[in-house]
Amino acid sequence: MTDLASQNRLGSETSPYLLQHRDNPVDWWAWGPDALAHARETGKPILLSVGYAACHWCHVMAHESFEDEQVAAVMNDLFVNIKVDREERPDVDSVYMSALQELGEQGGWPLTMFLTSDGEPFWGGTYFPKEPRYGRPGFVTVLQEVARIYAGEPARVRQNADAIKGRLQPAPPRLGAEPPNDAILAELARRFAEVIDPVNGGLRGAPKFPQTNLFGFLWRAGLRYGVDEAKQRVILTLTRIAQGGIYDHLGGGFARYAVDERWLVPHFEKMLYDNALLLGLMSEVWRETKLPLFAQRAEETVGWLLREMTVEGGGFASSLDADSEGEEGKFYVWSKAEIEAALGAEDAAIFAAVYDVSEEGNFEGKCILNRLDAPELGDEASEAKLAEMRAKLLAIRDERVRPGFDDKVLADWNGLMIASLTRAGDAFAKPEWTDASKRAFDFVCTRMEIAGRLNHAFREGETKAPASAADYAHMIGAALALADVTGEAAYVAKAKAWVDVLDAHYWADELGGYYFAADDTDDLIVRPLSAHDDATPNANPRMTSHLMALYMRTGETRYLERAEKILAFFSGAAAENPLAHSGLLDASIDVLAPSQVVFIAPEGKDADSLRGALRDVSLPGAVIERFTDGEVLPEGSPAAGKTALDGKPTAYVCIGPQCAAPVTEGTDLIKTIKSARKVEA
Repeated sequence: MTDLASQNRLGSETSPYLLQHRDNPVDWWAWGPDALAHARETGKPILLSVGYAACHWCHVMAHESFEDEQVAAVMNDLFVNIKVDREERPDVDSVYMSALQELGEQGGWPLTMFLTSDGEPFWGGTYFPKEPRYGRPGFVTVLQEVARIYAGEPARVRQNADAIKGRLQPAPPRLGAEPPNDAILAELARRFAEVIDPVNGGLRGAPKFPQTNLFGFLWRAGLRYGVDEAKQRVILTLTRIAQGGIYDHLGGGFARYAVDERWLVPHFEKMLYDNALLLGLMSEVWRETKLPLFAQRAEETVGWLLREMTVEGGGFASSLDADSEGEEGKFYVWSKAEIEAALGAEDAAIFAAVYDVSEEGNFEGKCILNRLDAPELGDEASEAKLAEMRAKLLAIRDERVRPGFDDKVLADWNGLMIASLTRAGDAFAKPEWTDASKRAFDFVCTRMEIAGRLNHAFREGETKAPASAADYAHMIGAALALADVTGEAAYVAKAKAWVDVLDAHYWADELGGYYFAADDTDDLIVRPLSAHDDATPNANPRMTSHLMALYMRTGETRYLERAEKILAFFSGAAAENPLAHSGLLDASIDVLAPSQVVFIAPEGKDADSLRGALRDVSLPGAVIERFTDGEVLPEGSPAAGKTALDGKPTAYVCIGPQCAAPVTEGTDLIKTIKSARKVEA
């Protein structure tokens, strides 16, 4: 008879990350009631290992320790071992990553946490080498010492667990904290601009992450408060990212971050959410700047998305791995000899001069293609020639062993991409991009929603994991983006229905804001509640903006009141650490000065031509609505009672409670937006 307590149970999972570990000699459990019950029954401590399919150091620790029979034997003897895909259970990851940070450790993956048999964290770390290295103890030594303390010093373990759990509880709001006003936001924009690397963009130093929350705020504040340096730092950062090695110059798409200060050497994994956020910001900045580089990168990235990251049915997959053939970045790098063999000596010399190809290489003897030293685009003929060369190299690269592909569909990441792709399709007049957004939206609604409740993940016909507030927030954002671009009321209705679910199951009545996990998610020791920026946007700032958008569309004050309550609750935390709350600062502009552009066309006419002027001006966060003359606008709308002018399609630009004079020409609409969006502060 097989001992059910002594076996690896990951073979029945659908997560590609968990399936990577199904053949380990470790007696892995997936997170869930059975695993937690087994820990309580045995009284053993839990070893919780959290990672994701595209994580390089997760692979390293797996190869060194989890595939090793001797290490696995120690793990199996001393612990109940639970493996979690952080992308499938971001709520679990959030709780225990926060616990690690409360221990004074820097977060990262793999996350290795030690829990009591009741799931309470008492100690942890990230990557542990099998043998002592990098100033870290060997993993077996760690295992044995933690087990010794757990068995022999229960009071010490209890003290640690109680202290950590106490610090994980949501804190009450800081008394006297007020939401930021225009003067504060303008000053923060100036201060933030000063800490941006003036040569390379991004926050100073290394590693460098795209930080789209921060740069989205800087762009918006730069427009609103006339902080030109903020806008220029955004353009610089996006240019360096677009021309750096963090961008895949052959296949399109951005890697997660750069390990150096120049954006040259990426951590080669490609995540859906990074590409969604960069596509959205780049498209918004392009509206105002018309920089050809941003248009090219947007088109190439969408090409990659639709070619490589779209699953059957239209949903968007999660990630591509950093590793192939057991080596990080092997799929993406080149030698000079390979370039010459592919292009011929003459073309290779031209290509090498632009893309930093040399005999010695720029990364471990190989070459990461980049244009950091040749960032300016050449003339049309030169760029067309380079495009032909890139196509040849891409065809050759496609024959290589590909990195691992995580094809699970996540509601929150899909929401981010749907919103960005929809707005990019609008900006660049690419209706086929909007069509792809609609298909992805329908995928989530038809395959990942059951009885009005979203599920977080989908793969191989199965929905998995309870939805987080971020799933709802980002899918609401997707619905509102589609409503802005298509004018279809069904998307607004869907957004409203999802807000109702959030209000019923996630709202923190006694505090304010939305908990990360629902009230019926019963396998967490705490329900996280925060508004600080993470790798993906936090649900609370995003919901602040979405609630304001619904208030403008419907006139229902319940949306306004809830948005104001979120902002008020988290204002103290934002005041203490504004840089970590850039998303909330951005959302605060939506509360201070919600933006709306209303198009009213006479019966039998449309405002499409007039609306097209929006492609030439940036008004982040604006609600875009279309009406036929005579339709009744909601009472709460500043455009209520407005009509078409002289029988022509007419636009009204409303910032806050005031609407500017009506316009009927595109050039006048652009001028009006630029004037109305700016305030002195």
